[in-house]
Amino acid sequence: VQLQASGGGLVQAGGSLRLSCAASGLTFSRYNTGWFRQAPGKEREFVAAVSWNGYRTSYADSVKGRFTISRDNGKNTVYLQMNSLKPDDTASYYCAAGRSSPLTEHSNYDYWGRGTLVTVSS
Repeated sequence: VQLQASGGGLVQAGGSLRLSCAASGLTFSRYNTGWFRQAPGKEREFVAAVSWNGYRTSYADSVKGRFTISRDNGKNTVYLQMNSLKPDDTASYYCAAGRSSPLTEHSNYDYWGRGTLVTVSS
């Protein structure tokens, strides 16, 4: 199983980025998918998740109204649209896939991709 995240980069505060995570080696449409992030010196934290069928989404309070998670099961890909970025959003972002709930708990994810770095300058 591979989860390949991309789309990170350097952006000014107030800007936007879209992260993508392409999955292979699993039946993607059967897995919930989520995004987590980890800033230097901090623990990994939940950002957003979408259920296997796309019907349920969940967001951390810190990103509600700014980030949108979506998925395309035909392309085995999950996306994270990030708008109105803030310096506090600076972190490595990780995508994950799992079959258990709740979606917010990292322990419910079985597969993890490598991080993609997002840096937001002030």
